[in-house]
Formats: sequence, C-alpha cells, structure tokens
Amino acid sequence: MTYAAITGWGKCLPPAVLSNDDLATFLDTDDVWITSRTGMKERRISHLPAVELSYVAARRALACAGLAPTDIDLIVYGSCSYDEMVPNTASGLQYKLGATGAAAMDVNTACTSFLYSWSTANAMIRTGVVRRALVIGVELISRYLDWEDRAVAVLFGDGAAAIVIEATEERTGLLAESLGCFGEARGILRIGGYGATYANVGVPFGDMAWTFDGPQIFKKAVLGMSDHSAKALAKVGVTPEQIDLVVPHQANGRIIESVAKHAGIPMSKVKMTVHKYGNMSAATVPVAMVEALEENQLKPHAKLLMPAFGGGLTVCSHYAEWGERVTPKDVCDVELAPCDKTALQLVNEIRAAKTLDRSRAAIESAYCVDRKPWGTQ
Repeated sequence: MTYAAITGWGKCLPPAVLSNDDLATFLDTDDVWITSRTGMKERRISHLPAVELSYVAARRALACAGLAPTDIDLIVYGSCSYDEMVPNTASGLQYKLGATGAAAMDVNTACTSFLYSWSTANAMIRTGVVRRALVIGVELISRYLDWEDRAVAVLFGDGAAAIVIEATEERTGLLAESLGCFGEARGILRIGGYGATYANVGVPFGDMAWTFDGPQIFKKAVLGMSDHSAKALAKVGVTPEQIDLVVPHQANGRIIESVAKHAGIPMSKVKMTVHKYGNMSAATVPVAMVEALEENQLKPHAKLLMPAFGGGLTVCSHYAEWGERVTPKDVCDVELAPCDKTALQLVNEIRAAKTLDRSRAAIESAYCVDRKPWGTQ
C-alpha cells in the first residue's frame, strides 16, 4: 500500500510585529482586553505579497527534503487571501520556484485550507496520480481586514508554512481525516465586499465589512473540532491517550482549551502559538507544526492530531504519524526582502487606503435578505 510521508517542512513569518499596544493606538481596546478574550499578544504583518511568503516557506521545505523544485509533481496552495484569483496563485508560486513539472491548484476552505490541501495532495499520492507534492498554508489577512472593527482587527496575522510529502511504502504521514461543514451557519463568519456578488451594487473594490459572530463561532468550532477529532481517531483505532501532540488551528486560546478538554487531552500535549502569531488562518497549523519540530516538541514516530475550523463553516480533524527524521536534510538561505517599516506603519497605510465613505448596508444587501445567507428562504 502507498502512503505519503512528510519529508520536508519550512515556515516564513514576516518580521514586522504588531502588538496589542499598537492596536490600542487606533482601537478602543488594550492588552488586558485582548489577552483575556483571545490569548493573543502579538501578530505579524507582511510588507510583501503572499506568494513571497509562500516562496520562502516552500524553498525551506524543499531544502529540508533534499529536493529541487523540479522534483515536485503537484503544488496545492491553501489560502483564502489570494494575491490573484485568475490565474490561480499556485501557478505564480510554481513559476517563481521554477517547479516546471508541477501541476498547481488553489484550495480555499478558509482557515482549514492547509488541512484540506493536505488531504487533496495525500489522496493523489496514495492513488498514484503523483509521487511528490508541495502543500502550502498561507495568509495575507492584513490586506482584507476591516481595521476599524475591534471584533476582528485584534485577531488575525500574516504568515506561511509548507510541507513536502512523498510516496512511500512505510505506514506514515496522514492516515485519517474527518471533514465536514456547517453550511447553515456560513453567515456567522464572512467577509462582505470580497467577490463578484458585490460588483455593481455600489461597493468599492477593497471596501470590506466582516460578519464575525463570536459566541456562535465558538460553539460551532468546539462542537465541530471535537466531533471530527473523535471520528478521525476512530478510523484508525487510536485513543486520545495515545496522542503525543495536538497541533490545532490557532483561532483563540479559549477555543483550543475547550477542544482539548472535550478530547480528554491535557494542554501539556497541545502546541500553542496563538499568543505570538494570532490567527493566521490557513497558516496556523503548518506554522505550529514546523515550530514544534524546531523546538524539539515533535519526536520521531509521534502521533499527531490536528483539528481546525474556518469560514463556511468548514470543520475537520486530521490524524498523522510522523516518520523517523525530525531534522532537515539541508537548509536554505533564502530570506524575505527587508522591511523598513514597523507593523503599525504598515497597518496605518492599509487603513488610509480603505474607502472612507464605505457603506456596510450596501455590502450586506449584496448577500443578505433580512440577514440570511445566500440560498435561504
């Protein structure tokens, strides 16, 4: 039987750090308020497009695997904040890497995009379609945020990470997953103003209004991640006690704690990065995974559980078993271009570029009737 071993990994975080105190310079908030509700202290703001973050993460992952870009058969680019929609952003990464033999596809399931991308690439390897794949989780959320909305502006950050997976006869890699979606709840987390729905209805491009129903998101996230974690483990006959490390989506510290409690897994086995990177959406799980390797928290043959949720409201949980190697075969010296601005300066530039006379009513009218999502009566 063919499996898909994880042979390379790499991450890329922009250097500019936005603190809670920075946010308090233009929002009615403070460090205590943000930390107590989210567990977040800092997040990163990128000065470059998402494909640049992806490129550095990918080059590092390829070096780790001891491979050249031309060895890759498939690139799956998981994100919901693309530099471009057409052509897809994966093709831009393929071109920049020089991965001339690789197919390239984007996957957007919001914050679960990396895990859904991994499922896609894993299935294609296990069915013999390709032999080697590069899987990306990346977000440039800072460009899409409504920075005047405290409910969302404090939550998100930018970042990227990548893994290389290769065909093997060894039973390793992604072994079970459970995927789902609370479609009826898609209206509780959405970005109004982003998409063709808003064309010709008086909403200027780039003018966005977020709907973020925190209490409902919390309930659905905990329910969905807990339920799908149990389903994924049941598929392989693994108990929560056998899990060595949980690498969850880093949406909110309290959500993570609640999911761990429902699963019966102590927080000492949970990898946390939410305090220093915030919610990087699709990038949170792979960044946390790479960091666990770098900090010697992920051991050879470790059993991993990776639950996540995202807009849609997509949910999933993935079970993987690591191989023998936890150190890179090689390292890559590629770095991001330097940033000469602070994170607060970058954010203030984004804020200044937003339309000043935005109309939330116009945005909402494009996708809602009496606050109901598309397709409902």
